[in-house]
Amino acid sequence: MHDFDTLTPRQIVEELNKYIIGQNEAKKAVAIAIRNRIRRQRLPEEWRKEVIPKNILLIGPTGVGKTEIARRLAQLSGSPFLKVEATKFTEVGYVGKNVESMIRDLVEIAVNMVKQEKIKEVEPKIKELVEERILEALVPSKKQSVPFANIFGFQPQSEQPDEHDIRRRRAELREKLKNGELEDMEIEIDVEASTPGVGFVGIPDMEDMGIDFSQVLGNILPKQKKRRRMKISEARRVLAPIESEKVIDMDEVVQKALVLAQERGIIFIDELDKVAGGGQTHGPDVSRQGVQRDLLPIVEGTTVTTRYGPVRTDYILFIGAGAFHMTKPTDLIPELQGRFPIRVELEPLKEDDFIRILTEPENALVKQYKALLYTEGVELDFTQDAIRQIAKIAYQLNERLENIGARRLYTVVEKLLEDIMFQAPEVEEKKVVIDGEFVVKKLGEIVKDENISSYIL
Repeated sequence: MHDFDTLTPRQIVEELNKYIIGQNEAKKAVAIAIRNRIRRQRLPEEWRKEVIPKNILLIGPTGVGKTEIARRLAQLSGSPFLKVEATKFTEVGYVGKNVESMIRDLVEIAVNMVKQEKIKEVEPKIKELVEERILEALVPSKKQSVPFANIFGFQPQSEQPDEHDIRRRRAELREKLKNGELEDMEIEIDVEASTPGVGFVGIPDMEDMGIDFSQVLGNILPKQKKRRRMKISEARRVLAPIESEKVIDMDEVVQKALVLAQERGIIFIDELDKVAGGGQTHGPDVSRQGVQRDLLPIVEGTTVTTRYGPVRTDYILFIGAGAFHMTKPTDLIPELQGRFPIRVELEPLKEDDFIRILTEPENALVKQYKALLYTEGVELDFTQDAIRQIAKIAYQLNERLENIGARRLYTVVEKLLEDIMFQAPEVEEKKVVIDGEFVVKKLGEIVKDENISSYIL
């Protein structure tokens, strides 16, 4: 992750190029949007309030990289990112998810991001506290009424050893813990028991009200502890989040997270075309327009109540997306259209793009399968002819069947390699070469029979 304040549009595009082939116009648009956030931070206070994000509408068929561009952009800039489908929301009064829930989900993501950063900063302290809890389980302190544990042949002089004896034996065990010699030993530790769920009739959805009922209930009822027996290796994982709560200032985390969500949050609203009505005043179009009208205040800028406090949505970057095959962006209500001033049409993928997608990105499909089989000691090699054949088949299938973009490559390659993946742990020949002839032999008949290919590929 780069330093957010120094990211330039060119650097952003170069980083996106490592994972996404083509779509230069879309990359350029999102790069400028992120750079404008940096520029806004440098403005005087009176100007900063006036500059709002220019939301983006990505138009293009499925599988061409819309979601991936937004997700990679968020990772690159260290921004909280949330993807939602517009079709999951319904007009207020109908059964469905409240549009404000997207803001609460974004805040949760921001809180977790900041919390993880804080945990990394105090990781040595957390490890130290966890180790002390494990040592306490191995060698109970003098205050406890439990007889001293007979561990590794240590013979206690009495049921209540003196502090010097405890320190000496803990020092010996601490050394063994650091060397990883005790990971399989079982100990008993006290952990908080989860609060059972409680339901009420006639109370509105508390999540939509921004209330975390489990937290409310936890503050009222005393926290119960449960003694569990587990290996030390597992105890480390269980105790780490418990001890981190003692070290981290959650008030500071929450305040930082709220600012992060408000100033740098990115919400990707997919399937926006599915809620674009045709202008009718009856039937399903009424509900679609209702969803748009509910989305409008969120995108325009409003205050949403969350369990962590109020959050303003004015400076959150919204990236809308949709294929817009059956509808057009102009079928959205005018107010919502105006809130997505930057529109980019993504290009359909061609056969040459598929060749590049298979080999060039850092997470290319061919590289993924090579890495997977390498774990079995099998060396997988693709010839250029094989790559071309795979790309050709995927492209032809998209032309004949439904165009699902680069996702077609996943089904084609998975079918191509299914026997090799199945036999990999048992084969004696540890080098497998995939050439064009192998691809045609394996997939040729399936591709020719349209009835079969529509089901399998």
